Amino acid sequence: MIPSSPIIGTLLHAVGGVSASSCYVPYQKTKQWSWSTFWLVQAMFAWILMPLIIGAITVPDFFYILAHAPSKAIWMAFILGAVYGFGSMSFGVSIRYIGYSLTYTLAIGISAIVGTILPLLIFGGLTEHFQAPGGNIVLFGMVVSVVGVGLCGWAGFKREHEVNPKQDGLKRSNMFIGLILTIIAGVLSGVFNISLEFGQPIADIAAEHGAGQFEGNAKMIVSTAGCWVVNMVWFMVIAIKNKSLKEFSVKSGLPRKLIFKNFSWSALAGTMWFLQFFFYGMGHVNMGKFQYASWVLHMSMLIFFSYIIGVIMKEWKNVSGRTYALLIVALLILVSSFVIIAYGGMQG
Repeated sequence: MIPSSPIIGTLLHAVGGVSASSCYVPYQKTKQWSWSTFWLVQAMFAWILMPLIIGAITVPDFFYILAHAPSKAIWMAFILGAVYGFGSMSFGVSIRYIGYSLTYTLAIGISAIVGTILPLLIFGGLTEHFQAPGGNIVLFGMVVSVVGVGLCGWAGFKREHEVNPKQDGLKRSNMFIGLILTIIAGVLSGVFNISLEFGQPIADIAAEHGAGQFEGNAKMIVSTAGCWVVNMVWFMVIAIKNKSLKEFSVKSGLPRKLIFKNFSWSALAGTMWFLQFFFYGMGHVNMGKFQYASWVLHMSMLIFFSYIIGVIMKEWKNVSGRTYALLIVALLILVSSFVIIAYGGMQG
């Protein structure tokens, strides 16, 4: 067993948060490509190519481990990964409706709670953790998080009434659809953590083969493969229906250079998505006995850095001072809730 360090684990979660919160920015660089074309490329890199490549590089006997892993771990991780696939689609679309900062705040805030509570209910330990020293602090932090999510939603509605959609460049129809998609994305994002937990026996075998802090890379491909299958089927149907597959070739009328640039930006988006969980896996291992707080820590990093990106992209520049202040207060409440939860976890 490798030595653990919660401080290093927290820093690794921060690096993963930076990658995750900025992984959709490359989409802004693609030109004359439909959303489905972009998504097909980024999905292939995020959920198949990168997990396979990095897994094979970092995990000894990678393919042997997958071939001999317990069937229950494989199928449960795959199926729950597929469930998360529906959430990822909702997440990507909701960004176009309500923007980066609000989407990440609401979806990740919900995910932080769902992804922490459900694994404890399924695998046991909920009562023990919350009755142990620091348990009440964690529970209080979750209540604070719910308050923060509600305030963010309020700020989002106020922004919708104040900002002309044509002025802020966001492709969306109305706030209601965006919020519904974001809630769905948040709940199903938490399911992805359950998928990873079911795949833990695969990581345990990888640890026995000397994977060390990279043990999580052995189970990642199983969960992401489920996600990829759902997305591939859905977006292939859309691409065929809209006849957008031709955007991959010069037959679409697009110059070869532009197609290459679009492909590269889309591949970068997928790679950045994968890197969040590459660093999450290392951070999770380094958290030692505080691993159950990993999901909350990781989600808090996503919220913080996504808000920074939202400010940089000037999504909230045309709102009133009161609405902007409300958003800041809501985000501070959310961040403080995650700090409370993480602190409570460290007392256990």
